[in-house]
Amino acid sequence: MTSSLELSREQVLAHRRRVQALEARLPMSAESLRVAAWAGLQDSMPRAALLSIHARVERTQPSTWEDQSLVQLWGPRFGAYVVARPDLAYFSLGRLPDDGKGRHRAEDLARRLHAHLDGRTMSYGEAGYGMGIDPNSLRYAAATGTVLIRWAGARAPTIWTIPPPEIDALSARLELARRYLHVFGPTTAAALRRWAGIGTGEAQRAFDALADELQPARTEIGDGWVLASDEASFRAPAGPTAAARLLPSGDAYFLLHGIDRELFVPDAARRDELWTPRVWPGAVLVGGVIVGVWRRDGANVTVDTWRTLGPAERVAVESEAASLPLPDLTTNIRVRWSS
Repeated sequence: MTSSLELSREQVLAHRRRVQALEARLPMSAESLRVAAWAGLQDSMPRAALLSIHARVERTQPSTWEDQSLVQLWGPRFGAYVVARPDLAYFSLGRLPDDGKGRHRAEDLARRLHAHLDGRTMSYGEAGYGMGIDPNSLRYAAATGTVLIRWAGARAPTIWTIPPPEIDALSARLELARRYLHVFGPTTAAALRRWAGIGTGEAQRAFDALADELQPARTEIGDGWVLASDEASFRAPAGPTAAARLLPSGDAYFLLHGIDRELFVPDAARRDELWTPRVWPGAVLVGGVIVGVWRRDGANVTVDTWRTLGPAERVAVESEAASLPLPDLTTNIRVRWSS
């Protein structure tokens, strides 16, 4: 067996910043948006996906999340996600259960929804009640890759159906696992299961099928796996880091659970401030390290830091806040420092 790749915390964080375009923003293009959404952009907090794009891509506008190269769906763990249109199958069909009961439920709901809509777009509440079912159950149909949504945050999402993907479920799941390994590695099948909301068997079978593409890796929090093709990135020297980024709640950079959080935030008390029991705040990234949390109320951005920031660092955070492409603001963003 190939020997484990010994990785320091700094190497892991540098790789994750590098592959998530958090060291320097990418030029605006469909390809850059696809890179930004490589592991999907969680959008369960209204416009979180937009702010995740802004942290990675230049000239992001309030409407960028609606770019024709992107689509919105119920993705991993049935949360609202924005993904690149060519990658839709990975984040939907890639989560289709293997067991007969789960697969039947998803496919049956998708067929019934398609027949009920008959080419129309309507609110998911109207669709569900019109079918005589709980509208929330329609989320299960999303795993067939035939359901898209549009949710702007203020009202219930609208829903419509599209033709099925031209890929099989296993191939889609393997690519979903590759995406997860690339963005979140080193990681495990158990962590993939929790992130994607798939079964234990599905996650383990995906890792088993990818065995020839994986490299064992060890960090201070334990053993995991990375894509062998990512070894050079993990070994590369850390590059210059962005002065500051304000990452929204649920951003892929810190969308972590369990022991994985310890690598990012060694202080247990600080972990409790970032990964709260209810709605997570955003993360303040300064010099490539999470140094605090932030929240927004209208045009007011409150920043709570875990260490004293220097004058240049505070200016960088304030500049980042001022540039947030938030829709419907009638006044300039104001930063309030709580520490």
